[in-house]
Amino acid sequence: MQALRHRCLLRGLEFNWCRRFLTQSCTGNEQLELTNDVKHRIETHWSQQLCNGQFDNKQTANKFYVLSMFPYPSGNLHMGHVRVYTISDAVARFQRMCGKNVFQPIGWDSFGLPAENAANQRGVAPADWTQQNIAQMKQQLQRLGCSFDWTHELSTSSPEYYKWTQSLFLMLHKHGLAYQNEALVNWDPVDKTVLADEQVDANGCSWRSGAKVEKKLLKQWFIRTSAYAKQLLDGLDDPTLRDWRDIINLQRHWIGECDGYAFTLLTSASNMLRVWTANPEHLKDPHAFLVLRSKHYLCQLPDANQLSVENPFAKTTLPVVFNDDAVFPAHCDVYLAAPSFRTEDRELWESFGLAICKSSENEEHINPGNWEQLRKEVLHAASRLNIGGYRVSSKLQDWLISRQRYWGTPIPIVHCPKCGAVPVPEQQLPVTLPPRDAGKDSLRCECPKCGDSQARRETDTMDTFVDSSWYYLRYLDAHNAERIFDTSLVNNFMPVDLYIGGKEHAVLHLYYARFMNHFLHSCGLSPTSEPFSRLLVQGMVMGRSYRVKGSGRYVRESEVEIVNAKKNQALLKETQEPVVMGWEKMSKSKLNGVEPDDMFNEYGTDTTRLIILADVAPTSHRNWSSATFPGILNWQKRLWLTLEEFQAAREESSTDIVDTGSDAFLLEDAKLFDARNFYIKGATFNYRHAHQLSVAISKMQGLTNSLRRTPKHIQRHGKQFERALAAQIIMLAPMAPHFASELWSKFVSVPGRLNAASEELQWTKDVLEQRWPDVDAVYQLDLSIKVNGFENCVIKVARNQLDKVNHSDALDIAFNTQSVTSYLIDKKIRTTNFVLYPGIEAILNIYVDKLKKEQKPTKSSSMDKLQAE
Repeated sequence: MQALRHRCLLRGLEFNWCRRFLTQSCTGNEQLELTNDVKHRIETHWSQQLCNGQFDNKQTANKFYVLSMFPYPSGNLHMGHVRVYTISDAVARFQRMCGKNVFQPIGWDSFGLPAENAANQRGVAPADWTQQNIAQMKQQLQRLGCSFDWTHELSTSSPEYYKWTQSLFLMLHKHGLAYQNEALVNWDPVDKTVLADEQVDANGCSWRSGAKVEKKLLKQWFIRTSAYAKQLLDGLDDPTLRDWRDIINLQRHWIGECDGYAFTLLTSASNMLRVWTANPEHLKDPHAFLVLRSKHYLCQLPDANQLSVENPFAKTTLPVVFNDDAVFPAHCDVYLAAPSFRTEDRELWESFGLAICKSSENEEHINPGNWEQLRKEVLHAASRLNIGGYRVSSKLQDWLISRQRYWGTPIPIVHCPKCGAVPVPEQQLPVTLPPRDAGKDSLRCECPKCGDSQARRETDTMDTFVDSSWYYLRYLDAHNAERIFDTSLVNNFMPVDLYIGGKEHAVLHLYYARFMNHFLHSCGLSPTSEPFSRLLVQGMVMGRSYRVKGSGRYVRESEVEIVNAKKNQALLKETQEPVVMGWEKMSKSKLNGVEPDDMFNEYGTDTTRLIILADVAPTSHRNWSSATFPGILNWQKRLWLTLEEFQAAREESSTDIVDTGSDAFLLEDAKLFDARNFYIKGATFNYRHAHQLSVAISKMQGLTNSLRRTPKHIQRHGKQFERALAAQIIMLAPMAPHFASELWSKFVSVPGRLNAASEELQWTKDVLEQRWPDVDAVYQLDLSIKVNGFENCVIKVARNQLDKVNHSDALDIAFNTQSVTSYLIDKKIRTTNFVLYPGIEAILNIYVDKLKKEQKPTKSSSMDKLQAE
């Protein structure tokens, strides 16, 4: 050890000796084949130093908030988890190396029916079952090498968290956005809980229990998300939203066209009825009445034929008729008829045998000239009375959050025989869950309003989507016991810069999270209305499945004889029955899952990370097949050999004289200079802008090939080889942190360091503390000139000049280029736009009224590919 220290000091390295000893190579100068045992040895050695991802909440400059959807703690990671958290971690580590103050938190979406059912089956408390699963999954995430900030860890089933979910509910209730009403709901008779429409399959069965769903009339709690429908629809045009792609359309479709207005009116049965109309002025008609479909839940009431609805706008009572003949608005089962406004409604009135419309003193105001004024009066009154009047589509319904289950956030409401539903005071939060086996007496409490001792707590708990609708804000101040969160922290670090998760959550979860942030923004608690700037919606991990053709029974791969893999032909070994091969989402029921721990054990953590990132874009489905593994396995071995050969070349004693100034030597060095810059440019673009991490891997593999082709004498004496090899290891580090750390430790211990690399590398620091490699100032980058989307020409500009080019400069360059000016003769320019990717490329788009027929598209640039994705 003393000799090694002396050797380092002789090389002029200044560092803390103890720290260097802890982070030195675990294989040293040993000439080892990169076996799985060696990989495990490397990962064990580096694991404790790579999982720390703490961010500085006092450093507001250069913040980067990367958020992956937090997992439900089922007890074991699946390959979908491995994919999303590897993507998140690779981006987080890259951004740190670019100098960003990265916040990458993690937590647990830990309430819900699966944990309750599993705990009941095992005779344990749901809380104990959940904590056990969290501990197990946390250990697996740490083995995966993710650099989460564990100091901000949260769990939605902890009273420390759900106290503030309850506080948020009370805020909504205070603003008239949380209310209770009767509703005809989907009832699962097995799980004994309400299901959303999306949780009922095409056959009318529960998505989880498989039971036939029943319709049941229950009093439920709702959140009035429809009050923000127009804001949420308009918010999809927010220029801060980037890379949302088709998710924008999914959100638009869910919200619908906000071409009407919703009102909540009180019925004579003391419940609330939603009335949607494109013509709110019709509520001013003193002869207005309502037609409800015969299947409407109010038809089930004993006195349904005597039902009526208060109309506060005309100060009348709206008669209610149950009939299916009215022209109902799309997706609506309530029709507002206004005989004074529409002839067809007058005819409808007469067909129902209602009293004949007679003129009244109010009718003189109902003429086409007054309709706009009447509309304004109705909307103003509705806002004042807090009964609606907001723009919304006919199909969008409010969010039903009541769940008849134990393991969820208790709804902080007390039901008093005298006062009705009374909110629990803030100072009494959290309303905690009673013991699982507690009797009904445990629900008895005093009314916060009148003190009646016969009051009872609400027994429903909240939909788990409520817990996940605001967790991204609590992460920033996860352990604040006094406030829901520190607004100064939220102001400094919101919105989320990159949100990563599955497409299955791109509608409901994203809609609810957007609603909650819009609401909190309106309350001054969030700095922006939209919570997530960029989305990366990753595809599913698909496993090869095998189904017996006749019965549809799933069988294991080991039970199958594959006849022709390309044609998906196989036979069941035992009976020779035909077997249907396909790719389906991994699941235990389909016998096509892969356990992450098995992958870690057989191939190593970093190899698993690289495999899950390679071959296909993160947004595409990943067909998991061992046939794709050799590419990554061989690449790792080539990198390992490159380091060993570099070390051997530098340590080799040779009397050969190498002319480092010869044309041949300089040519080889120039090749490496070009390769280093070319592949840094490509990898950086795909890490930072496109998030096509599979393409970044391809770029790095290209650099490896260039390094492998380099003659030994260039390795020994070439400055550019050393620079290119350093860049190779650094760019690998976000994806394979253990392996890159070992490579780097071996690299910095190689003797004969050259000055070229010494200036840009921090030799005393580990690889993940290195600055991301940069394209050289003199390297020629592309300024692409395009006309109507087709490439006209590419102008080479030195990096240090291109980074200074602006829109005006680019136009000057284009109009001084013959190929551009000759093409634009007699053409009218409609518009132009300019995009600069510093250190990568620049693109000037020129749009004209006419394009020559013979114009052919040429090779696309990075920008085209990014837009196409």
